[in-house]
Amino acid sequence: MTRAGSPGRAGYDVIVVGGGHNGLVAAAYLARAGRSVLVLERQDHTGGAAVSERVFPGFDARLSRYSYLVSLLPQRIVRDLDLQFEVRKRRISSYTPVGATGLLVDNGSEAATRASFAQVTGSERDWAAWRDFYAMTGQVAERVFPTLTQPLPTCAELQRTVGDSTAWESIFERPLGESVDARFADDAVRGVVLTDALIGTFTHAHDPSLLQNRCFLYHVIGGGTGDWNVPVGGMGALTDALASAARTAGAEIRTGCLVTGIETDGGTAEVRYACRTGEGTASARHVLVNAAPYVLAGLLGETATKPEGAQLKINMLLRRLPKLRDPQVDPRTAFAGTFHISESASQLERAYREAAAGELPSAPPAEIYCHTLTDPSILAPELIEQGYHTLTLFGLHTPARLFADDPRGAKNRLVDATLAQLNSVLAEPIQDCLALDGEGNPCVEARTPVELEREISMPGGHIFHADLAFPYRDGDDDSPAARWGVATGHPNILLCGAGAVRGGGVSGIGGHNAAMAVLEQG
Repeated sequence: MTRAGSPGRAGYDVIVVGGGHNGLVAAAYLARAGRSVLVLERQDHTGGAAVSERVFPGFDARLSRYSYLVSLLPQRIVRDLDLQFEVRKRRISSYTPVGATGLLVDNGSEAATRASFAQVTGSERDWAAWRDFYAMTGQVAERVFPTLTQPLPTCAELQRTVGDSTAWESIFERPLGESVDARFADDAVRGVVLTDALIGTFTHAHDPSLLQNRCFLYHVIGGGTGDWNVPVGGMGALTDALASAARTAGAEIRTGCLVTGIETDGGTAEVRYACRTGEGTASARHVLVNAAPYVLAGLLGETATKPEGAQLKINMLLRRLPKLRDPQVDPRTAFAGTFHISESASQLERAYREAAAGELPSAPPAEIYCHTLTDPSILAPELIEQGYHTLTLFGLHTPARLFADDPRGAKNRLVDATLAQLNSVLAEPIQDCLALDGEGNPCVEARTPVELEREISMPGGHIFHADLAFPYRDGDDDSPAARWGVATGHPNILLCGAGAVRGGGVSGIGGHNAAMAVLEQG
């Protein structure tokens, strides 16, 4: 067990602020390299957003409550830290209801996918375009992903690494919507492609800032393949393994300790914190911050612009999977991958415009997957035997601003509208399939950006801590921190979380790169 409020020592080589997965990665690497490391975590457990919890009273179901799939975690980190951690691939990539049928993308059967495209779109055109487009992104993934755990390349260096002018222009230079519109004719097919550019990011397909392109890039390059895998045992299995690796290497982890301030002269930093047993300070040569840049600014007494998240998260426990309107597809197939709801290109655009105008989307777009179809181990044996399943829903285009005036009312309206969109493609209401807790309440838990900020310190509920950046280096700063993409305005204060360049998602890359910068400095 980690220790809460243990007095420990007063001086360390490195203090890590935040015991989420990135902070634990950094701590493990540095402790293994012989550095004295203190991790301070405000909650009573490590893990941050990557945790498994029993959400519904009376049920032994350990849901990945906030983050739920793994794509960007390099196997290099798993090997380096000797992690006892496993992921499983999903055969089904996605299913998208379209009228009384649906578009099925089956990674195990090209013939089935091709036939589904022909049935939904009426021709072979979009299937051929799909195959060519994802061959292109696959090549980009294979070439770019290894660079994420290396010093940042310059833009020109990364362009040479990509080595394909069409791919570079499509992903790094022109709004993604232009490429999607030119390649695909069908509205639903366009939407399936675009969701990877918009999930967790409040923007639109033709945004000239290319925010959507940056989001898309990180969603399609994970592991060099773009696969989104299921963590065996839930997301908490990863962070439990990381905490064990850090402790075994000698890192000191204190939970229940809220960091309240940081001061630095550029050579030594002092961290103030408050634990249940009282307040304290500790000094270190380096401080690594596994928190958003906005949060770091507050700790330093500086000002920064608060980012804004834009997603709804709903966790559900079901007595059984619901029946679909599409009689040709088994629910166990449809929900095994990413199940798209109201995510055609036109529906995504309408939802964005409504939200940008200050209104809740009338038909909220969302996507769902069922963890237990790939990894039932998160359920107690009796629940598995009785046919229980979890569903995790991730809604798009619901920025924090929509909840400012009436947080509870807006949340209730949004949840009702989102579940109504789900019900529109089912043969029975999802409410009829929900488990009921001991008090007769449906096993549904929803979280808005406002609640994500309160519960896991994501400012504005922004799951990436800040807007994503392309994975290359701008400027002439050649310090280790800048070269590894973890620099702040202070030479001995480094970002090690999702807010670092190449951060975002459950990857450990921010923690790895901050540790490499510290070790490079000597």
